[in-house]
Amino acid sequence: MEADRSRTQPLNRWRVVLGIAALVALAVVFSPRVTREMRDFEVYHSAAGRALDSAPLYRPEDGHFQFKYLPAFAVAAAPIALLPVPVAKTLWFGVSVALICTLVALSLSLLPERRRPTWLLVGVLIVAMGKFYGHELVLGQMNLLFGVLVVLGILAIRAGRDGLAAACCVAAVVVKPYAILFLPWLILTRGRRALAGVTMGVICVAAAPVLTYGVAGTIALHRAWWTTVTASTAPNLTNPDNVSVAAMFAKWLGAGGAASALAGATGLALLATAAFVVARGRGLLRRESLEGAMLLTMVPLLSPQGWDYVFLVATPAIAMLANYDDRLPRAVRALAWIAILTIGLSLFDLLGRQGYARFMSWSIITVCFFVVLASLTVLRVRGVA
Repeated sequence: MEADRSRTQPLNRWRVVLGIAALVALAVVFSPRVTREMRDFEVYHSAAGRALDSAPLYRPEDGHFQFKYLPAFAVAAAPIALLPVPVAKTLWFGVSVALICTLVALSLSLLPERRRPTWLLVGVLIVAMGKFYGHELVLGQMNLLFGVLVVLGILAIRAGRDGLAAACCVAAVVVKPYAILFLPWLILTRGRRALAGVTMGVICVAAAPVLTYGVAGTIALHRAWWTTVTASTAPNLTNPDNVSVAAMFAKWLGAGGAASALAGATGLALLATAAFVVARGRGLLRRESLEGAMLLTMVPLLSPQGWDYVFLVATPAIAMLANYDDRLPRAVRALAWIAILTIGLSLFDLLGRQGYARFMSWSIITVCFFVVLASLTVLRVRGVA
């Protein structure tokens, strides 16, 4: 047995080295092409520069590329404004490639037990999530960082390190405000220490701009942020790439009272499902893994501005289903795999311009992730994870 281990360990190390070398090579080859894009990263760079100058962050004249993140994000990102845009883009592209590997690795670490070989799980994740990873790189977005922070927080919960878990989740709120979804769950499941950590973290986030903007300026910034977010939501609901529940009903029924009511009811149903899953998890070993994966998957569904590529944060959920698919009822298992393959293979190059536009306008991706959530719920009901 010891001899077998000594032979496999060097082999595993070489696989890791070769994998890293391949990723570095891909980054070198594609970096010049991708960095000519990365339009969203330019928004972050601009906001960081404004934070350095104590200038207004939220400007209607920026149009579609208006900054919509918390003031604390711009303050935290301020150092990148010291770099020229091309240099900052290249650096962030390299970091993003590393974050893809990190998110995949952490998602596998999150599994309560490994029932499938690593190569199979990674292959499923590449097929299902690959297009979202690619879109993220082209835009220069921050969802990979958000996902990694949340998964680190979940692993910290599992290790009993509530303070670290709170820090990770609050940091995720800075990166993407919709991470606030995790704070009640963290407090509910971990108690007073988590509450103390979250409270301290939220205070720090709210007060972060005070040193450069002052108290009055910080209050004004948060008001401007809220106005920007709420005012820009409605026009984006019928965008084909919006995969939120609100967008789904707006596309199907047209924007209006009926669509809003159904979106609200569906959102409440999703939250009720999450509460049910948490309640059923009492006594289960490593219960946080499935619950965290489910909440991550709900993020783009509940956020009115949930763009399709944000679904990359469902990486842990897809890993969970691929790992435990044999524990699902036959019909649910078939539906889950149909949904996963539909998600991954619904590519512009395969469907064509008109086919892809029709596919997105029907919100089929959103429906597929409902199937993913339902499958996770079945696993919890069966006491699998």
